Amino acid sequence: MRLMVEFTLHSRLLQSEPMRRCRLSECRAACCLYGVWLDLAEWEEIRFHAPLIIPHMPMDLNDPHGWVEGEIEDDPFVPSGRVIHSRVLPDASHYGGTACVFLRDDHKCALQVAAEQAGLHPWRFKPFYCILHPLDLTEEGQITLDERDALLEEAGSCLRPAESAQPLAKVFEEELRYFLGRQGWQSLQANLCPTDKPSPSADW
Repeated sequence: MRLMVEFTLHSRLLQSEPMRRCRLSECRAACCLYGVWLDLAEWEEIRFHAPLIIPHMPMDLNDPHGWVEGEIEDDPFVPSGRVIHSRVLPDASHYGGTACVFLRDDHKCALQVAAEQAGLHPWRFKPFYCILHPLDLTEEGQITLDERDALLEEAGSCLRPAESAQPLAKVFEEELRYFLGRQGWQSLQANLCPTDKPSPSADW
């Protein structure tokens, strides 16, 4: 697992609400319209493994130098403290008319497909902020989530209404396990009511 800043959880994620994750067939990767900030360490990792990634990119995008754009900026929430942005391309077929350079025609991420094809964790090359979305960070660096109405009113939202309320920690179980680690995940489970607890972490 990659080196990450140690995160804590905002109490917002201890709540239960009637929301569920969208399916790729529903959203068609709408969240990829603006690209993503890459920690410089993530960018170096992507460049190093470019031979694994290039086969899953369009032929005209097989040069890693064309995968990022703009200036390097400071970011206190990534290990290196600095980020660079993935290139954003015009795409009339995609939500919003633009798409991240790593978004494929089948609406899958080339970085994730490359990792899976190489037998690695699906998020091995995935940028932190991609994994985090639609979760967010507070100014103090706590993992949180926007209010339900704001999320569901967004046309390109990664969430959909659900028939019944369920713990947000369960909705985002995969991401929280990844970010919090074994100890953090066990601590989270201890703070949930017995009926709200996600599945056991025996596979960790």
